[in-house]
Amino acid sequence: MPEEMRVETMELCVTACEKYATNNENAAKMIKESMDKKFGSSWHVVIGEGFGFEVTHEVKNLLYMFFGGSVAVCVWKCS
Repeated sequence: MPEEMRVETMELCVTACEKYATNNENAAKMIKESMDKKFGSSWHVVIGEGFGFEVTHEVKNLLYMFFGGSVAVCVWKCS
């Protein structure tokens, strides 16, 4: 991701994961809706522990990060 988008997305992920600490589904929904509104549609979000992934995504539109040590967040755009 471009630097500015990456920083904003990371901040959004942290905020959502803190707000919905016990509900990953609501956190993912918050992130997806915010990303769709700010950067255009077709964003996808997966939050959880112990998962692998293989996704098709648009160039420079993928973020994979860990929150709180064991919770992973994967955000990508695919139109």
